[in-house]
Amino acid sequence: MAFDQATIKVEKEKEFGELKNAVLAAFSAENVQKFLKRVSSAGIRIRDFELILAKGLFEQIEGAVAKGQNAQALYSSLTVTDQGQLKEFYLFKIEDVAPELRAKFQKIYQYY
Repeated sequence: MAFDQATIKVEKEKEFGELKNAVLAAFSAENVQKFLKRVSSAGIRIRDFELILAKGLFEQIEGAVAKGQNAQALYSSLTVTDQGQLKEFYLFKIEDVAPELRAKFQKIYQYY
C-alpha cells in the first residue's frame, strides 16, 4: 500500500497563491542562482524560510512579488495550516535545486 499525503484545503487561496508564485519565481531557472546568492550574502541558511521572508529576499527577485506587496505580511495573514503547507512547498523547492548549484552554495545548504 502506497503512502498518500492527506490534502488540507487552503483557506486563504489568494494570499497562498501569491506566495507560492513568489517561491516558484525565486526557484525558476533564470532566478535561482540570483536568489541563492542573495540568501548567501544575507548569511541565512536556505531552510530558514521565516528569516528569508523577514529580510525581504523574495521582493528582490523581479516578478516574484507584486509591486506594493510584502511577502512577510502575506505569510503572516495566512492561517497556521496554510503557513505550514507553504513552508512545506518551499522546502520541496529547495531540494529540487540542481546538484551543481547546491554544491556551489553548500554553505547555505549545510545543516550546522
